[in-house]
Amino acid sequence: MIEFPNIDPIAFSIGPFAIRWYALAYLAGFIGGWRYALWLSSKDKDLLPTREQVDDFFPWAILGVILGGRLGYVLFYQPGLYLNAPLDAFKVWEGGMAFHGGALGVIIALLVYSYLKTIPLFRLTDIVCAVVPIGIFFGRIANFINGELWGRPTDQPWGVVFPYAGSMPRHPSQLYEALLEGLVLFLILLVLYLWSKTRLRPGIVTGTFLAGYGIFRMFVELFREPDAHLGFIVGAISMGQILSLPMVIAGLGIIAYAILKGHRTQVQKA
Repeated sequence: MIEFPNIDPIAFSIGPFAIRWYALAYLAGFIGGWRYALWLSSKDKDLLPTREQVDDFFPWAILGVILGGRLGYVLFYQPGLYLNAPLDAFKVWEGGMAFHGGALGVIIALLVYSYLKTIPLFRLTDIVCAVVPIGIFFGRIANFINGELWGRPTDQPWGVVFPYAGSMPRHPSQLYEALLEGLVLFLILLVLYLWSKTRLRPGIVTGTFLAGYGIFRMFVELFREPDAHLGFIVGAISMGQILSLPMVIAGLGIIAYAILKGHRTQVQKA
């Protein structure tokens, strides 16, 4: 087994203000994602949203992530707690963010922004979805540093003894997610996006992200300890798996739609 590294969740302090690694992870995800999105938007200037449009959308994305992530956590994971103390839902500094809620918040922001700016929806979502794994990677590393969202007990040599999870070594499921939902998914989407035939079929990158994240998350949930206050929802199925299944279905549907629409467009041009 591996002893948990003694990393202070507080990166540094400025007077009475403590800056946590978790906050820096969000900052790195937003800044890195923004710069990467601008680079992606330069690939086909006649087809893709302009750099100005991508630049203008990112405040919308940030609000979608933060508000959606917090509301998703409140509604999906702790509804009873916040029903009794609804004002506590605004105490974001106490932690509690849900990826699926953040994703829903960004989807709403994409729908509204693309409508207001008359941008083809899937051309914008393809760029945004290609960017998301950057934030996931840094966020899961921060979860590991915080010693939270640990995995189930294991006898594997890479099992980690987390400070708040007893003496048993556990799967470092945060690192599994950083690898699969972050790095691997990022590379898959990058390859797809750089392929010009994919860019001519808007929606393929979006669908691949949704389906890929859902599949990877459902797999990692097999090693991740369910939330103590929820446990397994049905049999051995966790809340994370339940919330990820619609993403897989929607993603596959969007991929099929993008391929069929692209084929029809080619036939019409021929």
